[in-house]
Amino acid sequence: MITVIPGFFVMLSLILAIGAQNVFVLRQGIRREHVGLVIAICAASDAVLVAAGVAGLGRLVEAVPWLVDAARLAGAAFLLGYAALAARRAFVGGGELVPTDGGEEVGVPTGSVAVGARTTTRRTTVAATAVALTWLNPHVYLDTVFLLGSVATSHGDDRWWFALGAAAGSVTWFTCLGLGARHLSGVLRTARSWQVLDGAIAVVMVVIAVSLLRG
Repeated sequence: MITVIPGFFVMLSLILAIGAQNVFVLRQGIRREHVGLVIAICAASDAVLVAAGVAGLGRLVEAVPWLVDAARLAGAAFLLGYAALAARRAFVGGGELVPTDGGEEVGVPTGSVAVGARTTTRRTTVAATAVALTWLNPHVYLDTVFLLGSVATSHGDDRWWFALGAAAGSVTWFTCLGLGARHLSGVLRTARSWQVLDGAIAVVMVVIAVSLLRG
């Protein structure tokens, strides 16, 4: 059971880096929009991928490299599309805080500069985006399936405890990122600040997409 601890920290070391998935979770957390759903999808996906790696799927990924190449190309295309949408929001606005049912903007202090009202993004759209950003990322197969699977295998009969620790690390990270992000809402209280954030997101997505295309 002690292998739970290394599994926890190995997973954290793999997902702490800024990536498309983390940026998306951060943005949804700041917006306070379907945060629980996004956290659940990301954490559950990691748990499935870790289990697959421990079960031996990593060997398949290693034996059939075109699977990773296909995910790389599909992921790059998706990220470029997402970057285009973020860039559009950066130029024309529309990505600011979501108004509550009472008509007041979530996270906007009384007396602050008001932001434009907008409709809430559909749950299905948010869920689909979270799934795509997770499963179309080729690094998730190399890191979570192959690397974590290989490390877990080195623990012999305790490998499933290692997998449990890795899954717990994922849950902890995405929960902290998604729920902790709301504390930034005070900073992002104007439409202009959200345009800057979306511009930064667009740049990050393009950079990651280019790195995928370059292999």
